[in-house]
Amino acid sequence: MVRSLKLLIVVLLSAATIIAQPPGQRGGGGQPGQSPTPSGSPRAAEPKIAEEPPVVTKHSARVGGKQLNYTVTTGYLPLDNEATGQTEAKIFFMAYTLDNAGDQKQRPLMFSFNGGPGSASVWLHLGALGPKRAKMLDDGTMPPPPYELVDNNDSWLDMTDLVFVDTVGTGYSRATKPEFASKFFSVNGDIRSVGDFIRLYLTRYERWSSPLFLVGESYGTARVSGLSNHLFERGIGLNGVALVSMVTNFQSIRFANNNDLPLVLIFPSYTATAWYHKKLAPEYQNRPLKDVLRESEDFATNQLAPAFLKFDRLTAQEREALLTKFSALSGLPKNFVKNQNFRVELGEFNKELLRERDRTTGRLDSRFLGFDRDSGGSSPDFDPSMTAIRPPYTATFNDYVRRELGFKSDLEYYILGGGITSPWNYNISHGYADTTGDLSQAMRKNPYMKVFLASGYYDLATPYFAADYTMSSMQLDPELRKNISTAYYEAGHMMYIEKTSLKKLKDDISVFIRNSTSR
Repeated sequence: MVRSLKLLIVVLLSAATIIAQPPGQRGGGGQPGQSPTPSGSPRAAEPKIAEEPPVVTKHSARVGGKQLNYTVTTGYLPLDNEATGQTEAKIFFMAYTLDNAGDQKQRPLMFSFNGGPGSASVWLHLGALGPKRAKMLDDGTMPPPPYELVDNNDSWLDMTDLVFVDTVGTGYSRATKPEFASKFFSVNGDIRSVGDFIRLYLTRYERWSSPLFLVGESYGTARVSGLSNHLFERGIGLNGVALVSMVTNFQSIRFANNNDLPLVLIFPSYTATAWYHKKLAPEYQNRPLKDVLRESEDFATNQLAPAFLKFDRLTAQEREALLTKFSALSGLPKNFVKNQNFRVELGEFNKELLRERDRTTGRLDSRFLGFDRDSGGSSPDFDPSMTAIRPPYTATFNDYVRRELGFKSDLEYYILGGGITSPWNYNISHGYADTTGDLSQAMRKNPYMKVFLASGYYDLATPYFAADYTMSSMQLDPELRKNISTAYYEAGHMMYIEKTSLKKLKDDISVFIRNSTSR
């Protein structure tokens, strides 16, 4: 009896050992097709990171003169490696959906991105599109602290649901391991990762049948231009793409030796800036801005550009005539232009234009004035238009996401910079990064897709004339060119911080969305 009891105990202990072992490690057993793991073999793939459920909250705001009720979903979506199953990054998003909006299949959905690269989605979110906005002074300058969030009467939420996406390395979005980060810090890697996010969002929230839009600002326009073709190749056709302060061809804005193109394309923006600060020659200063800009564009295209093509071969008379016109239309002293050999780069212009007033002008918005330590030097100490916007947007977002959206995190929300931990790879073997061709391809493949371009006259970071040049270079059939609409604003890079331009942008985008969804 005792011997039988001992034998039973041994059998039970052996069975318990087998049950306790994970599949594939049970001696002689395991799941079909698996063999025992020998000692010293590679470890199994790491388990997938558990997902955090999103935070869902209900809100209301006054938009377009009406009270809107809406739902905000705040959280992460994972980017998984298909081969290993590992989660390599988590993308933070904030999605706004209008309550009681009827059939969701008919409701447009727009994904929104800012630029940098390295900028969170906060600028379009709390500046123009969302139902709440950071309150600025009416001209867009910084109010005194503490800063506040107010209802955005010109929000786009009454026209489309909105998803604000922070790409990896911006906002709260992070790679799960340092070694994964560089995979996302490139033109191509960024486009692939955001394309994966959009596919996953459409799947989880069942929005595959909705009219789809992308909006990007600054580098975000390069991102959405690349995405337009990337998504189409994966079966996702867009109704429209909105480009705010466009740069898709980086040759058009990068000052460098033997690249005279940016010098030509920025010149009308120099004229606009000088006109605003009353520095133009009298024959131009007393005329409407748009009239003066047409003359400046003509000068840049038909005199300045050809002159650069034969610069050292210009006669003394040709050089003097060019100098006189350049100075009159830029507000810069003739001697300064001459000393620069007509190649006046952005920082030099911002420092020189108002040097005698001890002021500098802004890069993002040249209406803004800066106070440098002294009036010497060849470039400003800082960009006064950047310093005007960063504190209000940073403070209001960090309060809003916790207090109103209920999303609690001790992570730093990377507003602009800080999260890109390695140099950005522009994926070029020579020349300059350019996603214009992707947009052109997408328009040819999807002749229903509309494109809207919004440009500020006082934007010196992505000048409006450079955007116009880029749009004209896409070699589109005239029938497809009809799908492009353009609007200009008497403000800067973030034209929506200026109250009149905010309203105009809403009016313009309303027409764009309506035209893009009509059958």
